[in-house]
Amino acid sequence: MRAATTGSATAQPSLRECVASAVRRYLLDLGEQPPEDFYNVVLREVELPLLAEVMRHCGGNQSCAAVALGINRATLRKKLKLYGLS
Repeated sequence: MRAATTGSATAQPSLRECVASAVRRYLLDLGEQPPEDFYNVVLREVELPLLAEVMRHCGGNQSCAAVALGINRATLRKKLKLYGLS
């Protein structure tokens, strides 16, 4: 699987690198305190802006966004409602 990259001429970090960097910084900020339920925390933190940006990119069209995300439109509607984006 290829990492997502931008189409610009200058080398941009991949999405994977950006996420890894953000997770690394978060864990460093925690210091010795171990994260709790970290997997679900990360999923919630990533899912909301992902949905918002894909919806923006698709001009609010849920069918377009569902296809772009590779999820069923009913699932997308449920997630939009969950995050208050509907």
